Order: sequence, then C-alpha cells, then structure tokens
Amino acid sequence: MKTAVLTPSTHRLFKPQEVNGKGRFDICATNSHSLATERAVLQLGFDWGTNKSCLKAACGGSYELAGDHIIPTVVGYAKDGIVEGLLPDNAGVLFGAEAIRQRLHLNLVQPMVDGVIRDAAAARDFARHLRSLLDVPAGTEVRAVIGVPANASASERESIREAVAGLFDRVILIPEPFLAALGFREEARLTDPAYVDPVRNSLFIDIGGGTTDLCLVQGYFPTAEEQVSMPFAGDKVDELLLAGIRKTYPDCALTPFKVRELKEQNSFVGTPSGAVIGSVMVNGKLRKLDLTEALGQACGALLEQILVRVRQLIAQASPDSVGQLLQNIILTGGGSRICGLDTELQRLLTAEGYEQPCVRRTGDRYQEFVALGALKAARQARENQWQQVVK
Repeated sequence: MKTAVLTPSTHRLFKPQEVNGKGRFDICATNSHSLATERAVLQLGFDWGTNKSCLKAACGGSYELAGDHIIPTVVGYAKDGIVEGLLPDNAGVLFGAEAIRQRLHLNLVQPMVDGVIRDAAAARDFARHLRSLLDVPAGTEVRAVIGVPANASASERESIREAVAGLFDRVILIPEPFLAALGFREEARLTDPAYVDPVRNSLFIDIGGGTTDLCLVQGYFPTAEEQVSMPFAGDKVDELLLAGIRKTYPDCALTPFKVRELKEQNSFVGTPSGAVIGSVMVNGKLRKLDLTEALGQACGALLEQILVRVRQLIAQASPDSVGQLLQNIILTGGGSRICGLDTELQRLLTAEGYEQPCVRRTGDRYQEFVALGALKAARQARENQWQQVVK
C-alpha cells in the first residue's frame, strides 16, 4: 500500500520563508526547537547504509542516548527444508551480524543497493527489526531523520517512506554528506578561534558501500548543484578487485564476504611500501595471493572518480569561499579508511594547481557521523518540516 505523505512541501525539504529570506536552511544556529505535541517523543538519527546502518535515539529534549546501534544491512531468510534447531530459536528471519554468521542456512538479501532500496519487502523487515531494538513506551511518537544519497530521486525517497510507514510516525530525509558534516561538528569548540567548523565551509566526501556522496557544506542546506552522488564506492571496488584476482588466479573462487575482507585489510592508493599479500582458503588449503596490482587498480579507480567530482564541486563554489573551502576537504565513510586516500587526493589537487588544499579524515568514528548528524537535525527541526507517514 502506498504511503500518504503529509507535508507542507513535497518538492523541497525546507521552505524558503523559513530560512532568513535566502531560500536556504541555516544550520549555523545550535538552538533546538521544541516539538509542539502533547505526546512523548523519541527522536532518531538513522543512517540506512548499503552495507552497514547506524541508528541513534534520544528522548525529546534529552541529550542522553536511549539507543545506539550499528548493524550490517542484511536480512537472512531461512532456506526451505532446514533442519529444526540449526537457527537460533528456529527463527525464520535473521538480521545483521547474526544473519551473516548463519549465512550457510539462509538466503541473504541486501535491502539497499547503491544506497537506495532495491528489495522493498526486505527493507520493510529490516526497518521493523530496527524499530524492535528500541524501547518505546506506549503512546510515544517516533520521529526519524534519515540520511539519503545526495540528490536521491523522488521515487527513491518515496521507497524509504513506504518502508518505515507505521514504524516511524514522522520523518525528514536529508542528504548523507550534509548530515555527516553536522555529526562531525564539535559544538563545544565553536568559540575556539583555532577550531575549523566543518559546517561553515567544507567539502564533505562520504564514501559508503553503494555510493560516494560529495557535498559543499557552507552553513545552509545545499542546493542540487552543490551535491553529487555516484554509484562508485566500496562495492564497486570489491567488483574490480575480484575481477583482478580472477584474472591472475582463475582457479581461485572467493565469496563476496572474503573479497570485502581482503579489501578492508589491505586497501591502498599510491605506491605501497611493498607487495600486498592476502591469505585465502582454496580447496581447503591456505594460499597466499599477491593483491598489489589488483587492489591498487581498484582503489585507484575510486580515487580518479572522486577527483573528477571534487573538481566539479570546487567549480560550483563561490570564488570568495574557495580559498577556505580548499583547507577543509573531509573524507568520511568506510572508504575513507583506504590507506593513503587523503594524502593522494591532496597531492593530486596540489599537482593540478589548487592553492594549498588540505584533505583530512573524520577518523575511527566514521560509521556514526551521519546518524549523529541526523539526530542533531531531529532536535533542531521545526514542526512544519516533519513529514507524517501513514499506511
């Protein structure tokens, strides 16, 4: 059944009259807005990723987390005819890490592909599972800000609303790199003259499993021209790596999980210090593979695609902002962990003549920043910005 979406504006998230007369949503203020409702409210920040999802929850008006979960975005359905007692509690459906552990006896489904819903039933089941992880008292209204790929289409957004309708009462959908910047921001340091505010003027690059999203973040909600999404990210690197391994070792059969593991343990761009060797099991025997060429080409292809989009967005920025913008290029998401990605991107930009670019990473908490930014946005949202979703 199609959801009914009740909102003052279906084509634009924030109405122009709400934003200082500029047609843009100003996020430099840190004051939270009260929710005009008599019901108790649970606010959620939800990063629904292709490979991993993060959910953060807090009661309205509280900064103490009431829920904090990171879970692989996978649903496992029990195979037909499975022997009783093999699966925990004889469950017919498992989720996340448990589904991956039990994958021999399950049909695994990824609800999200390239950052958008591709299996509606599995997406609905996954959203219902996440809702079950929350301790929500009766009568509580659940409001969620959900991250979406930059410039997600209207149909892709509607698919997300349909998946959560009846599970969450109201939602707002916001581009992921914008939320990552908001989550990475340290409000306690805003009065420090030495602190570089990522929300004021930065270029955020969020490298996930399905998409790489880039966004100019300059203190207001970005326009369509100031953000870009491409379906070239971690999963594409996996595909290229597997193709390279098969070319050199045609007798070596690897599962997608093993390929991802090899990438996450050994990925790099630039010139490695030595040969990159990965260990795999082939026909019951441990075998060492030289991954240097295959991995270098796969990760290098991602870097090339990112560089093209970075040039594009720098050209979109105001000439008055570019100097400061170049000092604040930030990598986040799982792909930001590729060894040397920050230094190589900075080197390439310098070689092309860009003035003193500075590229840095968000660090070890990269999985949390979109959800954390979404929770901050939920606290700041006005009543007429929430979209009510009902079945």
